[in-house]
This record gives sequence, C-alpha cells and structure tokens, in this order.
Amino acid sequence: MITTLEWFKSSYSSNDGPECVEVAIAPTHTTVHVRDSKDTQRAQLAFADAAWTEFVEFAGR
Repeated sequence: MITTLEWFKSSYSSNDGPECVEVAIAPTHTTVHVRDSKDTQRAQLAFADAAWTEFVEFAGR
C-alpha cells in the first residue's frame, strides 16, 4: 500500500538557506521520513519512531 506523506519543514528553515530538511510521519506512526528540501526527488531516510524520538531528545540537550 502506497500512501502520500505530508512533509514539514522546520520553522527555523527559510527558502534562502543552503541546507534544509523536511520530515514526514508515516500514517501508521511507525516511521519518520527525512529528506532534503532542496532536492525532494533524492533518496529519503526512514527511522523507526523510537529511534527518531531518541534522536530528538538527544539533539535537544
């Protein structure tokens, strides 16, 4: 089953910035997808929900 992901860009990102990422949560809430917002056709990364939560908690320290 293929579903469409709804992508979100950080509020800290601008269209003028050289490096931006977008994040989408799968409808099943089991994976978080990350892609380059400047080249959305390139490969995406996918993380298990628990791994993404750990990363966000670590990055926020």
